Amino acid sequence: MTGDELAGVDTEVAGVAADAATRRYPVAPDTHLNVRSGPGTGYPVVRVLPAGVSVPINCQCSGTTVSGPYGTTDIWDNIANGQYVSDAYVRTGSDGYVAVSCS
Repeated sequence: MTGDELAGVDTEVAGVAADAATRRYPVAPDTHLNVRSGPGTGYPVVRVLPAGVSVPINCQCSGTTVSGPYGTTDIWDNIANGQYVSDAYVRTGSDGYVAVSCS
C-alpha cells in the first residue's frame, strides 16, 4: 500500500471509532425529559431536555423503576457527568443494557 492508501485506512478506522463514541438515542416524541443528578426519581432535577432531542449514553445503571413510553424499567442512562435520565424515555431498541455499567 502507498502512504496515501494507508492514510485513508487510518481515517476510516478513526471515523468508525468516532461514530461509535458519539452514538445518540432519541428521547420519546413530545417529551420534555427531566435530567436528574443520580439514577432515580429521588435525585434533584438538574435540567429539562426539550422535546425532539437525542442523547448520548455514556453508561447505564439501575435505580428507581419508572414507566414510560418505552416500557417499565429500572435502567438509568448517564448522558453527562452527574446527569441521568430514565431509559423508559429513551429509544435504544432494547429492553436491556446498551452501554457499559456505570462504576
